[in-house]
Amino acid sequence: MLEILQYLGCKVKRNNGKIVIDSRDVNLYEIPEELMRKMRSSVILAGALISRLKKAKFSCPGGCDIGARPIDLHLKAFEKLGIKISEEYGFIQCTCDKIEANNIQLDFPSVGATENAMLAAVFGEGITTITNAAMEPEIVDLQNFLNRMGAKITGAGSNVIKIQGVKKLKDTSYNIMPDRIEAGTFLCAAAITGGKIKLKHAEPEHLTPLLDKLEKCGCIINIEKDEIYIEAPKKLKAVNIKTMPYPGFPTDMQSIFVSILSIAKGTSIVIENIFENRFKYTSELNRMGAKITIEGRTAIIKGIRKLTGTTVRATDLRGGAALVVAALGAKGKTNVTNIEYILRGYENFDKKLRALGVNISKEEGV
Repeated sequence: MLEILQYLGCKVKRNNGKIVIDSRDVNLYEIPEELMRKMRSSVILAGALISRLKKAKFSCPGGCDIGARPIDLHLKAFEKLGIKISEEYGFIQCTCDKIEANNIQLDFPSVGATENAMLAAVFGEGITTITNAAMEPEIVDLQNFLNRMGAKITGAGSNVIKIQGVKKLKDTSYNIMPDRIEAGTFLCAAAITGGKIKLKHAEPEHLTPLLDKLEKCGCIINIEKDEIYIEAPKKLKAVNIKTMPYPGFPTDMQSIFVSILSIAKGTSIVIENIFENRFKYTSELNRMGAKITIEGRTAIIKGIRKLTGTTVRATDLRGGAALVVAALGAKGKTNVTNIEYILRGYENFDKKLRALGVNISKEEGV
């Protein structure tokens, strides 16, 4: 993402967990295809470029192969704002003379489409209303960030967001929210090992559906302000899960939770309602001895006593993290390959796990 920003003309400095971005000299509006294909969320830059330069050009984004993830919702939102869209040779071109405020009805509460519509509408003339908006905490964080810069946005966290266009935004300094999926991953790491950990600087209310399922698995959960303490039983119990848009059980935690259910007592059923191709990783878990059967969007997990370490391959970001979590609860050594996916979503993953007592190492050059 920082490479793309620098290509577009931003000056970027990174230091001790802080990033300083100076975007005064942004003058390019085309996102490079080779960078776009590396990470799906790069499509969010389209809304920002349209706001700033009244045009953007990009290819269909890449990222994790977890099923059909078309950007038609993003493009429909742009069209509602008076943005002309043309497509040829795999590239999408967006142009407009001005951004016209309008009512945008999303067919599905897509996080990315909601964010792109917010970014594009910031400089719109009038008030834009997004209905059936995504309600994820990340949407609230984006609203708070933009408002600190001078935007006038209300309603994030509900399914109706209103954006009153402004003429300009100003500099700001902002602390982004804790990563709820990273927090959930470490909670599951404790659960699969029968361990106990305390997470600091977390947002427990962002994790309610996950914490509920961990308690039903037999874990003891204690919450104190921004700290979560988990103590796992010797043997987890099976539970059933359906992924849903927020505030439901997050699709990004589905694969990681299936790892812990693979050694739970009983049979669990997991239904994936968001992405139809998000069970690829289960064939790798089965290589470790798991008994997982896939029927369409449903995974049936018959818990076994213990997984066995072997060589497995990450197929996507969260599926890769699921294999690392599975390895923590497996007998023997596990080698996880194709870890570029995992590194994209977890900062210093190996170091944090090592600090918890895990015997883990990352090959040099990765």
